[in-house]
Amino acid sequence: MADRVTVIGWDGSPLTAAGRSALRAATLVAGAAHHLALPEVPPRAERIRLGSVDLAARRIAAHRGTAVVLADGDPGFFGVVRALRAPDHGLEVEVVPAVSAVATAFARAGMPWDDAQVVVAHRRTLRRAVNVVRAHTKVAVLTSPGAGPAELALLLDGVHRTFVICEELGTDRERITVLTSDKAADHAWRDPNVVIAVGGTQPPAQGGGWLAGRESGHPHDPRGWALTPGEYGEDLAEGEAPGLRAAQLARLGPRTGDLVWDIGAGSGALAVEAARFGAAVIAVDASADACVRNAAAARRFGVQLQVVHGRAPHVLEDLPEPDVVRIGGGGAPVVQACVDRRPERIVTHAQNRDDAEEMVRTLAEGDYDVECALFQTVDLDTAGDWAERTRSVVFLVTGRRRERATRDARH
Repeated sequence: MADRVTVIGWDGSPLTAAGRSALRAATLVAGAAHHLALPEVPPRAERIRLGSVDLAARRIAAHRGTAVVLADGDPGFFGVVRALRAPDHGLEVEVVPAVSAVATAFARAGMPWDDAQVVVAHRRTLRRAVNVVRAHTKVAVLTSPGAGPAELALLLDGVHRTFVICEELGTDRERITVLTSDKAADHAWRDPNVVIAVGGTQPPAQGGGWLAGRESGHPHDPRGWALTPGEYGEDLAEGEAPGLRAAQLARLGPRTGDLVWDIGAGSGALAVEAARFGAAVIAVDASADACVRNAAAARRFGVQLQVVHGRAPHVLEDLPEPDVVRIGGGGAPVVQACVDRRPERIVTHAQNRDDAEEMVRTLAEGDYDVECALFQTVDLDTAGDWAERTRSVVFLVTGRRRERATRDARH
């Protein structure tokens, strides 16, 4: 019984000596059609078209002989190695790597990629991949049928990026196309392809980095959260006070792949800090002056914000689906409009109990578990006699969407 499988990466270049040696000894070869057509594949070897990796792994485990799996690029980078190493298959995996499709794509573009985010886009993860493109200035997207350049471009509506689209890398049909994202949906693209998306507010140049993906610790990325008004260079409204903002961020939990709505964004303090967590953020405000301040804050801290000028709830109708929402103003009608879009969490605040009760009722009727806390902060003058300088008292309201199983159990 086979308990060992050699996985060979193929990037279009001739196989290495180790790869050729492993293939010559193979009695079973699994791979895509173009892999199985390689002249190095032994004519007497059993051949498996690689669709389901789990199914192929079971057949390899039952095979009496020497098994080889061929895969595009580096099979250990978002490739078949992870699935083959699953404990239930009991396979020992040896890997002969090749240049990954991402490395090849950046090489074709003549760009470094240690500062790039890398995401995989399937139909089920496409929206989260798009949110990473919204939130970061350099992203490589490993696409799939139904989640390719055109679909990425359509979901980026309102956010402009430059796409470098690399089709069929390593083959004689390889093609590299550079165009703006709004033009990508006008074309048909060949699979497989890699999309490099670049653009947005570029942070100041810092020289060489030390952490792949996203480096922190730059002057535009200060230590800490819920920064003081002085960090933003202006006075903040009561609803943007550092303590309240910290509590709201803690309850929202923004993270990479999320889309955050910040409605009534004011100065942009919460929107900027949500973006610093790696989330995509849409900052909405009815004030044109507030929108200008949001854009300025984004530039100051080197993060990406999409700023939308308009009055909620009507302006929310055309926005993409949020994962979490912070409501800085508008009361129960805005809360209801957000409930209708079913984000995982909604956080808001009220100045009095009547408004808080209405918000709580709206969330509860919308199938959200609700928490309400009386949130008080007092700023003291520690340089003098510790006298009270300012006091803020608000009702902090949080709604967490109930999962279907929980709802069914309660009825």
